[in-house]
Amino acid sequence: MRHPRTIVTLLILATCWLCGCADTRISRQAGSAAAQAAGMSDTRAVAAIVDLADEDGPQPHAERLALLQRTGPAHRALLTRQLAAMAATGDVDLYADNEALLLKDGPQTFAAMFEAIAGARRAILLESYIIDDADVAWALARMLIRKRSEGVQVGVIYDDIGSLTTPSGYFDALRLSGVLVCAFNPVNPVQRPGYWDIDHRDHRKILVVDDRIAFTGGINISGVYASGSIAFGRGRDYDREAGWRDTQLRIRGPAVEPLAALLRRTWLSQGCEGELPGFEAEAPSGGGAAGETPMWIVPSSPDDDYNRIYAMLLSAIEASRVSVRLTMAYFAPGREMVDALCDAARRGVSVRMILPSSSDFEPVLYAGRGYYQTLLAAGVEIYEFEHAVLHAKTATVDGVVSTVGSSNMDWRSFVGNDEVNVVVLGAPFAAAMQAMFAEDLAASKKITIAEWRARPLHQRVLEALARIFERWF
Repeated sequence: MRHPRTIVTLLILATCWLCGCADTRISRQAGSAAAQAAGMSDTRAVAAIVDLADEDGPQPHAERLALLQRTGPAHRALLTRQLAAMAATGDVDLYADNEALLLKDGPQTFAAMFEAIAGARRAILLESYIIDDADVAWALARMLIRKRSEGVQVGVIYDDIGSLTTPSGYFDALRLSGVLVCAFNPVNPVQRPGYWDIDHRDHRKILVVDDRIAFTGGINISGVYASGSIAFGRGRDYDREAGWRDTQLRIRGPAVEPLAALLRRTWLSQGCEGELPGFEAEAPSGGGAAGETPMWIVPSSPDDDYNRIYAMLLSAIEASRVSVRLTMAYFAPGREMVDALCDAARRGVSVRMILPSSSDFEPVLYAGRGYYQTLLAAGVEIYEFEHAVLHAKTATVDGVVSTVGSSNMDWRSFVGNDEVNVVVLGAPFAAAMQAMFAEDLAASKKITIAEWRARPLHQRVLEALARIFERWF
Protein backbone atom coordinates (compact mmCIF):
# COMPACT_ATOMS: atom_id res chain seq x y z
CA MET A 1 0.00 0.00 0.00
CA ARG A 2 1.32 3.42 -0.89
CA HIS A 3 1.65 5.82 2.02
CA PRO A 4 -0.83 8.77 1.83
CA ARG A 5 2.08 11.21 1.64
CA THR A 6 3.33 9.41 -1.48
CA ILE A 7 -0.12 9.69 -3.06
CA VAL A 8 -0.32 13.41 -2.26
CA THR A 9 3.15 14.03 -3.70
CA LEU A 10 2.41 12.20 -6.95
CA LEU A 11 -0.92 13.99 -7.41
CA ILE A 12 0.59 17.41 -6.69
CA LEU A 13 3.49 16.87 -9.08
CA ALA A 14 1.08 15.74 -11.79
CA THR A 15 -1.22 18.73 -11.20
CA CYS A 16 1.68 21.19 -11.25
CA TRP A 17 3.05 19.66 -14.45
CA LEU A 18 -0.33 20.09 -16.14
CA CYS A 19 -1.38 23.45 -14.71
CA GLY A 20 1.69 25.08 -13.24
CA CYS A 21 2.00 26.00 -9.57
CA ALA A 22 2.93 29.28 -7.93
CA ASP A 23 5.91 29.32 -5.61
CA THR A 24 4.78 28.91 -2.00
CA ARG A 25 6.51 30.90 0.70
CA ILE A 26 6.41 31.13 4.47
CA SER A 27 6.28 34.61 6.00
CA ARG A 28 9.65 35.62 7.37
CA GLN A 29 8.14 38.02 9.88
CA ALA A 30 8.88 35.64 12.75
CA GLY A 31 12.64 36.09 12.62
CA SER A 32 13.71 39.67 13.23
CA ALA A 33 10.57 40.65 15.15
CA ALA A 34 10.94 37.72 17.51
CA ALA A 35 14.61 38.43 18.07
CA GLN A 36 13.83 42.03 19.03
CA ALA A 37 10.96 41.06 21.31
CA ALA A 38 13.12 38.47 23.05
CA GLY A 39 14.99 41.38 24.63
CA MET A 40 11.85 42.29 26.59
CA SER A 41 12.37 41.06 30.15
CA ASP A 42 9.73 43.01 32.10
CA THR A 43 6.99 40.66 33.27
CA ARG A 44 4.38 43.44 33.42
CA ALA A 45 5.08 44.46 29.83
CA VAL A 46 4.75 40.89 28.57
CA ALA A 47 1.53 40.37 30.54
CA ALA A 48 0.13 43.34 28.63
CA ILE A 49 0.72 41.78 25.20
CA VAL A 50 -0.75 38.31 25.74
CA ASP A 51 -4.40 37.37 26.19
CA LEU A 52 -5.64 35.00 28.88
CA ALA A 53 -8.95 33.19 29.36
CA ASP A 54 -10.22 30.64 31.85
CA GLU A 55 -13.59 28.98 32.47
CA ASP A 56 -15.04 32.41 33.29
CA GLY A 57 -13.88 34.02 30.04
CA PRO A 58 -11.22 36.67 29.22
CA GLN A 59 -9.11 37.73 32.20
CA PRO A 60 -7.76 41.22 33.04
CA HIS A 61 -4.12 42.32 33.12
CA ALA A 62 -3.82 41.54 36.82
CA GLU A 63 -4.66 37.88 36.20
CA ARG A 64 -2.23 37.67 33.28
CA LEU A 65 0.50 39.14 35.47
CA ALA A 66 -0.34 36.75 38.31
CA LEU A 67 0.00 33.82 35.90
CA LEU A 68 3.55 34.83 35.02
CA GLN A 69 4.47 35.61 38.60
CA ARG A 70 3.39 32.14 39.73
CA THR A 71 6.31 30.81 37.68
CA GLY A 72 9.33 30.14 39.86
CA PRO A 73 12.04 32.82 39.79
CA ALA A 74 14.48 30.45 38.07
CA HIS A 75 12.13 30.05 35.10
CA ARG A 76 10.26 33.38 35.04
CA ALA A 77 12.82 35.27 32.96
CA LEU A 78 13.00 32.43 30.42
CA LEU A 79 9.22 32.17 30.13
CA THR A 80 8.84 35.95 29.85
CA ARG A 81 11.41 36.03 27.07
CA GLN A 82 9.71 33.20 25.21
CA LEU A 83 6.25 34.78 25.45
CA ALA A 84 7.60 38.11 24.22
CA ALA A 85 9.20 36.40 21.24
CA MET A 86 6.05 34.50 20.31
CA ALA A 87 3.83 37.56 20.78
CA ALA A 88 5.96 39.39 18.20
CA THR A 89 4.64 36.95 15.57
CA GLY A 90 0.96 37.62 16.32
CA ASP A 91 -1.68 37.21 19.01
CA VAL A 92 -0.92 34.80 21.85
CA ASP A 93 -4.23 33.56 23.29
CA LEU A 94 -3.53 31.66 26.49
CA TYR A 95 -6.03 29.46 28.33
CA ALA A 96 -5.43 28.99 32.05
CA ASP A 97 -6.34 26.21 34.51
CA ASN A 98 -5.93 23.17 32.27
CA GLU A 99 -4.84 19.62 32.93
CA ALA A 100 -2.35 18.19 30.41
CA LEU A 101 -1.51 14.50 30.24
CA LEU A 102 1.18 13.12 27.93
CA LEU A 103 0.27 9.87 26.18
CA LYS A 104 3.00 7.74 24.62
CA ASP A 105 2.29 5.53 21.59
CA GLY A 106 -0.92 3.94 20.36
CA PRO A 107 -2.04 1.54 23.11
CA GLN A 108 -1.89 4.19 25.84
CA THR A 109 -3.56 6.80 23.63
CA PHE A 110 -6.39 4.60 22.38
CA ALA A 111 -7.12 3.34 25.90
CA ALA A 112 -7.54 6.94 27.10
CA MET A 113 -9.57 7.97 24.05
CA PHE A 114 -11.90 4.98 24.25
CA GLU A 115 -12.43 5.56 27.97
CA ALA A 116 -13.49 9.14 27.25
CA ILE A 117 -15.79 8.03 24.41
CA ALA A 118 -17.40 5.36 26.62
CA GLY A 119 -18.29 8.06 29.14
CA ALA A 120 -19.74 10.48 26.58
CA ARG A 121 -23.21 11.82 27.40
CA ARG A 122 -23.83 14.52 24.79
CA ALA A 123 -21.39 14.77 21.85
CA ILE A 124 -18.33 13.13 20.31
CA LEU A 125 -16.42 14.99 17.58
CA LEU A 126 -13.49 13.38 15.72
CA GLU A 127 -11.15 14.82 13.10
CA SER A 128 -8.38 12.56 11.77
CA TYR A 129 -6.08 12.55 8.76
CA ILE A 130 -6.11 8.75 8.61
CA ILE A 131 -8.85 6.36 9.62
CA ASP A 132 -7.63 3.09 8.12
CA ASP A 133 -9.02 -0.41 7.73
CA ALA A 134 -7.60 -1.79 10.97
CA ASP A 135 -8.88 -3.43 14.14
CA VAL A 136 -8.58 -0.21 16.14
CA ALA A 137 -10.67 1.69 13.57
CA TRP A 138 -13.42 -0.93 13.64
CA ALA A 139 -13.35 -0.96 17.44
CA LEU A 140 -13.80 2.81 17.30
CA ALA A 141 -16.69 2.47 14.83
CA ARG A 142 -18.50 0.03 17.10
CA MET A 143 -18.13 2.43 20.04
CA LEU A 144 -19.37 5.42 18.03
CA ILE A 145 -22.37 3.45 16.73
CA ARG A 146 -23.22 2.33 20.25
CA LYS A 147 -22.98 5.85 21.66
CA ARG A 148 -25.14 7.17 18.82
CA SER A 149 -27.80 4.56 19.71
CA GLU A 150 -27.70 5.98 23.25
CA GLY A 151 -28.57 9.44 21.92
CA VAL A 152 -25.06 10.91 21.86
CA GLN A 153 -24.45 13.15 18.83
CA VAL A 154 -21.40 12.02 16.81
CA GLY A 155 -19.52 13.77 14.01
CA VAL A 156 -16.48 12.43 12.11
CA ILE A 157 -14.34 14.28 9.55
CA TYR A 158 -11.48 12.50 7.79
CA ASP A 159 -9.04 13.41 5.04
CA ASP A 160 -10.02 11.72 1.79
CA ILE A 161 -6.44 11.01 0.72
CA GLY A 162 -5.21 10.05 4.18
CA SER A 163 -8.03 7.50 4.34
CA LEU A 164 -8.02 6.64 0.62
CA THR A 165 -7.59 2.88 1.13
CA THR A 166 -10.31 2.57 3.77
CA PRO A 167 -13.35 0.69 2.38
CA SER A 168 -16.37 2.89 1.79
CA GLY A 169 -18.36 0.37 3.81
CA TYR A 170 -16.62 1.60 6.95
CA PHE A 171 -17.99 5.13 6.62
CA ASP A 172 -21.33 3.86 5.26
CA ALA A 173 -21.82 1.85 8.47
CA LEU A 174 -21.29 4.99 10.52
CA ARG A 175 -23.72 7.00 8.39
CA LEU A 176 -26.42 4.33 8.58
CA SER A 177 -26.22 4.48 12.37
CA GLY A 178 -26.82 8.23 12.36
CA VAL A 179 -23.20 9.37 12.71
CA LEU A 180 -22.44 12.54 10.71
CA VAL A 181 -19.49 11.77 8.41
CA CYS A 182 -17.57 14.10 6.09
CA ALA A 183 -14.55 13.66 3.79
CA PHE A 184 -12.16 16.63 3.68
CA ASN A 185 -11.52 17.84 0.11
CA PRO A 186 -12.74 14.69 -1.64
CA VAL A 187 -10.50 13.23 -4.34
CA ASN A 188 -13.51 12.91 -6.63
CA PRO A 189 -14.47 16.51 -7.59
CA VAL A 190 -18.14 15.58 -8.11
CA GLN A 191 -18.52 14.04 -4.65
CA ARG A 192 -19.04 17.46 -3.06
CA PRO A 193 -18.84 20.15 -5.77
CA GLY A 194 -16.87 23.22 -4.78
CA TYR A 195 -14.63 21.39 -2.31
CA TRP A 196 -11.76 19.94 -4.32
CA ASP A 197 -8.13 20.82 -3.69
CA ILE A 198 -5.65 17.97 -3.99
CA ASP A 199 -2.83 20.00 -2.45
CA HIS A 200 -4.81 21.12 0.62
CA ARG A 201 -5.03 18.27 3.15
CA ASP A 202 -6.38 17.99 6.69
CA HIS A 203 -3.52 16.58 8.79
CA ARG A 204 -5.07 17.37 12.19
CA LYS A 205 -5.93 14.76 14.81
CA ILE A 206 -8.56 16.02 17.25
CA LEU A 207 -11.05 14.19 19.45
CA VAL A 208 -13.46 16.23 21.62
CA VAL A 209 -15.85 14.50 24.04
CA ASP A 210 -18.72 16.43 25.64
CA ASP A 211 -16.75 19.67 25.11
CA ARG A 212 -14.84 18.95 28.33
CA ILE A 213 -12.03 16.61 27.29
CA ALA A 214 -9.91 16.71 24.14
CA PHE A 215 -7.08 14.77 22.55
CA THR A 216 -4.63 15.97 19.93
CA GLY A 217 -1.12 15.22 18.70
CA GLY A 218 0.37 13.00 16.01
CA ILE A 219 -1.62 9.77 16.36
CA ASN A 220 -4.07 8.76 13.63
CA ILE A 221 -6.75 6.07 13.90
CA SER A 222 -4.43 3.51 12.38
CA GLY A 223 -3.14 -0.02 12.78
CA VAL A 224 0.48 1.19 12.81
CA TYR A 225 -0.14 2.01 16.48
CA ALA A 226 -1.28 -1.51 17.35
CA SER A 227 1.54 -1.95 19.86
CA GLY A 228 3.99 0.24 21.73
CA SER A 229 7.30 1.27 20.19
CA ILE A 230 9.32 -0.46 22.93
CA ALA A 231 8.08 -3.83 21.68
CA PHE A 232 10.78 -4.01 19.04
CA GLY A 233 14.53 -4.45 19.24
CA ARG A 234 17.27 -2.15 18.08
CA GLY A 235 18.29 -1.69 14.47
CA ARG A 236 16.05 -2.21 11.46
CA ASP A 237 14.39 -5.44 12.57
CA TYR A 238 11.20 -3.72 13.70
CA ASP A 239 7.84 -4.15 12.01
CA ARG A 240 6.93 -1.03 10.01
CA GLU A 241 3.25 -1.94 10.18
CA ALA A 242 2.93 -1.69 13.98
CA GLY A 243 4.51 -0.14 17.02
CA TRP A 244 5.15 3.38 15.72
CA ARG A 245 6.59 5.89 18.20
CA ASP A 246 4.24 8.84 18.63
CA THR A 247 2.91 11.29 21.22
CA GLN A 248 -0.59 12.50 22.02
CA LEU A 249 -1.95 14.98 24.55
CA ARG A 250 -5.10 14.70 26.65
CA ILE A 251 -6.53 18.07 27.73
CA ARG A 252 -9.15 19.00 30.30
CA GLY A 253 -10.11 22.60 30.93
CA PRO A 254 -10.73 25.84 29.00
CA ALA A 255 -8.26 24.91 26.21
CA VAL A 256 -10.76 22.29 25.01
CA GLU A 257 -13.00 25.07 23.64
CA PRO A 258 -10.63 26.39 20.91
CA LEU A 259 -9.93 22.82 19.76
CA ALA A 260 -13.66 22.12 19.54
CA ALA A 261 -14.24 25.42 17.72
CA LEU A 262 -11.46 24.59 15.25
CA LEU A 263 -13.06 21.25 14.40
CA ARG A 264 -16.47 22.85 14.00
CA ARG A 265 -15.04 25.55 11.70
CA THR A 266 -13.49 22.87 9.51
CA TRP A 267 -16.88 21.15 9.26
CA LEU A 268 -18.60 24.36 8.23
CA SER A 269 -15.86 25.47 5.80
CA GLN A 270 -16.06 22.11 4.03
CA GLY A 271 -19.81 22.32 3.52
CA CYS A 272 -20.28 19.02 5.34
CA GLU A 273 -23.83 17.68 5.53
CA GLY A 274 -25.53 17.89 8.88
CA GLU A 275 -25.10 20.26 11.80
CA LEU A 276 -22.69 19.54 14.62
CA PRO A 277 -23.92 20.35 18.13
CA GLY A 278 -22.93 23.73 19.55
CA PHE A 279 -20.37 24.13 22.29
CA GLU A 280 -21.57 23.39 25.83
CA ALA A 281 -18.71 23.40 28.30
CA GLU A 282 -19.23 21.23 31.33
CA ALA A 283 -17.56 21.78 34.68
CA PRO A 284 -14.57 19.47 35.22
CA SER A 285 -15.39 16.45 37.36
CA GLY A 286 -15.43 17.53 40.98
CA GLY A 287 -16.01 21.20 40.01
CA GLY A 288 -13.47 23.98 39.92
CA ALA A 289 -10.43 24.27 37.67
CA ALA A 290 -9.25 21.21 35.76
CA GLY A 291 -5.61 21.96 36.55
CA GLU A 292 -2.99 24.69 36.68
CA THR A 293 -1.42 24.46 33.23
CA PRO A 294 -1.62 27.39 30.77
CA MET A 295 -1.94 26.49 27.08
CA TRP A 296 -2.05 28.10 23.67
CA ILE A 297 -3.83 26.33 20.79
CA VAL A 298 -1.99 27.16 17.54
CA PRO A 299 -3.70 26.14 14.28
CA SER A 300 -2.35 26.62 10.78
CA SER A 301 -3.82 26.33 7.30
CA PRO A 302 -2.76 27.07 3.72
CA ASP A 303 -5.54 29.68 3.77
CA ASP A 304 -3.71 31.74 6.43
CA ASP A 305 -1.57 34.77 5.62
CA TYR A 306 1.38 32.98 7.21
CA ASN A 307 2.01 29.78 9.17
CA ARG A 308 1.58 30.44 12.90
CA ILE A 309 3.07 27.08 13.94
CA TYR A 310 6.21 27.72 11.91
CA ALA A 311 6.46 31.27 13.31
CA MET A 312 5.98 30.00 16.88
CA LEU A 313 8.70 27.34 16.55
CA LEU A 314 11.12 29.68 14.82
CA SER A 315 10.65 32.45 17.38
CA ALA A 316 11.03 30.03 20.31
CA ILE A 317 14.30 28.67 18.91
CA GLU A 318 15.62 32.16 18.14
CA ALA A 319 14.79 33.31 21.69
CA SER A 320 16.26 30.21 23.38
CA ARG A 321 18.97 30.65 25.98
CA VAL A 322 19.39 27.25 27.62
CA SER A 323 18.10 24.28 25.63
CA VAL A 324 16.16 23.07 22.60
CA ARG A 325 14.84 19.49 22.57
CA LEU A 326 13.21 18.54 19.28
CA THR A 327 11.66 15.22 18.19
CA MET A 328 10.45 15.28 14.60
CA ALA A 329 9.11 12.58 12.29
CA TYR A 330 9.60 14.52 9.03
CA PHE A 331 12.43 17.06 9.08
CA ALA A 332 13.04 19.09 5.93
CA PRO A 333 12.52 22.60 7.30
CA GLY A 334 14.31 24.86 4.85
CA ARG A 335 17.28 27.12 5.40
CA GLU A 336 15.70 29.67 7.75
CA MET A 337 14.85 27.09 10.42
CA VAL A 338 18.20 25.36 10.05
CA ASP A 339 19.97 28.70 10.50
CA ALA A 340 17.97 29.32 13.69
CA LEU A 341 19.01 25.94 15.12
CA CYS A 342 22.65 26.54 14.17
CA ASP A 343 22.66 30.06 15.62
CA ALA A 344 21.23 28.76 18.90
CA ALA A 345 23.94 26.10 19.16
CA ARG A 346 26.69 28.60 18.37
CA ARG A 347 25.59 30.93 21.17
CA GLY A 348 25.84 28.09 23.70
CA VAL A 349 22.28 26.70 23.71
CA SER A 350 22.17 22.92 24.09
CA VAL A 351 20.37 21.82 20.91
CA ARG A 352 19.46 18.15 20.61
CA MET A 353 17.25 16.60 17.95
CA ILE A 354 15.83 13.08 17.68
CA LEU A 355 15.04 12.23 14.06
CA PRO A 356 14.11 8.96 12.31
CA SER A 357 16.65 6.33 11.33
CA SER A 358 14.10 4.94 8.89
CA SER A 359 10.89 6.36 7.51
CA ASP A 360 7.64 5.41 5.84
CA PHE A 361 8.42 8.19 3.32
CA GLU A 362 12.14 8.23 2.58
CA PRO A 363 12.36 11.32 0.34
CA VAL A 364 11.78 13.54 3.39
CA LEU A 365 14.27 11.46 5.38
CA TYR A 366 17.00 12.16 2.79
CA ALA A 367 16.03 15.82 2.43
CA GLY A 368 16.48 16.27 6.16
CA ARG A 369 19.78 14.42 6.18
CA GLY A 370 20.98 16.87 3.57
CA TYR A 371 21.16 19.44 6.41
CA TYR A 372 23.04 17.21 8.88
CA GLN A 373 26.55 18.38 8.08
CA THR A 374 25.64 22.05 8.51
CA LEU A 375 23.85 21.33 11.80
CA LEU A 376 26.59 19.10 13.19
CA ALA A 377 29.31 21.60 12.30
CA ALA A 378 27.42 24.27 14.28
CA GLY A 379 27.26 22.08 17.37
CA VAL A 380 23.73 20.71 17.07
CA GLU A 381 23.49 17.16 18.45
CA ILE A 382 21.57 14.77 16.19
CA TYR A 383 20.26 11.37 17.23
CA GLU A 384 18.38 8.86 15.09
CA PHE A 385 15.65 6.81 16.74
CA GLU A 386 16.21 3.10 16.15
CA HIS A 387 13.43 1.16 17.90
CA ALA A 388 10.51 1.88 15.58
CA VAL A 389 9.19 4.24 12.96
CA LEU A 390 9.29 7.70 14.56
CA HIS A 391 6.13 9.76 14.00
CA ALA A 392 6.12 12.19 16.96
CA LYS A 393 6.22 15.97 16.53
CA THR A 394 7.25 17.55 19.84
CA ALA A 395 9.60 20.22 21.16
CA THR A 396 10.65 21.73 24.49
CA VAL A 397 12.55 25.02 24.70
CA ASP A 398 14.40 26.37 27.75
CA GLY A 399 12.52 23.99 30.04
CA VAL A 400 9.46 26.30 30.06
CA VAL A 401 7.76 26.08 26.65
CA SER A 402 6.64 22.77 25.13
CA THR A 403 4.64 21.84 22.07
CA VAL A 404 2.85 18.67 20.98
CA GLY A 405 0.98 18.57 17.71
CA SER A 406 0.35 17.31 14.21
CA SER A 407 2.77 19.61 12.37
CA ASN A 408 6.06 18.29 11.06
CA MET A 409 9.03 20.49 10.20
CA ASP A 410 8.59 20.13 6.46
CA TRP A 411 6.97 21.99 3.59
CA ARG A 412 3.89 19.79 3.42
CA SER A 413 3.01 20.84 6.96
CA PHE A 414 4.09 24.45 6.43
CA VAL A 415 2.16 25.22 3.24
CA GLY A 416 -0.11 22.32 2.26
CA ASN A 417 -1.89 21.01 5.36
CA ASP A 418 -4.32 22.06 8.03
CA GLU A 419 -2.39 21.43 11.27
CA VAL A 420 -2.72 22.15 14.97
CA ASN A 421 -0.17 22.27 17.79
CA VAL A 422 -0.68 22.83 21.49
CA VAL A 423 1.85 25.04 23.27
CA VAL A 424 2.07 24.20 26.97
CA LEU A 425 3.72 26.67 29.36
CA GLY A 426 5.55 25.91 32.58
CA ALA A 427 8.39 23.87 34.02
CA PRO A 428 6.34 20.91 35.38
CA PHE A 429 5.00 19.87 31.97
CA ALA A 430 8.36 20.61 30.33
CA ALA A 431 10.00 18.25 32.85
CA ALA A 432 7.62 15.47 31.77
CA MET A 433 8.47 16.22 28.13
CA GLN A 434 12.19 16.15 28.88
CA ALA A 435 11.83 12.80 30.68
CA MET A 436 10.09 11.38 27.59
CA PHE A 437 12.85 12.85 25.42
CA ALA A 438 15.48 11.15 27.60
CA GLU A 439 13.72 7.79 27.12
CA ASP A 440 13.75 8.25 23.36
CA LEU A 441 17.37 9.38 23.47
CA ALA A 442 18.34 6.09 25.11
CA ALA A 443 16.73 4.29 22.15
CA SER A 444 18.62 6.42 19.60
CA LYS A 445 22.03 6.46 17.97
CA LYS A 446 24.13 9.64 18.06
CA ILE A 447 25.35 10.88 14.69
CA THR A 448 28.91 12.20 14.81
CA ILE A 449 30.34 14.62 12.29
CA ALA A 450 33.26 12.29 11.52
CA GLU A 451 30.86 9.44 10.81
CA TRP A 452 28.66 11.68 8.70
CA ARG A 453 31.51 12.94 6.57
CA ALA A 454 32.40 9.31 5.78
CA ARG A 455 28.93 8.38 4.48
CA PRO A 456 28.85 6.73 1.04
CA LEU A 457 28.48 8.60 -2.25
CA HIS A 458 25.07 7.15 -3.13
CA GLN A 459 23.61 8.54 0.10
CA ARG A 460 24.98 12.00 -0.72
CA VAL A 461 23.36 11.82 -4.15
CA LEU A 462 19.98 10.87 -2.64
CA GLU A 463 20.26 13.77 -0.18
CA ALA A 464 21.05 16.24 -2.95
CA LEU A 465 18.13 15.07 -5.08
CA ALA A 466 15.73 15.13 -2.13
CA ARG A 467 16.77 18.67 -1.22
CA ILE A 468 15.93 19.84 -4.75
CA PHE A 469 12.36 18.56 -4.43
CA GLU A 470 11.78 19.01 -0.69
CA ARG A 471 9.09 21.68 -1.17
CA TRP A 472 6.91 19.13 -2.97
CA PHE A 473 7.08 16.44 -0.30
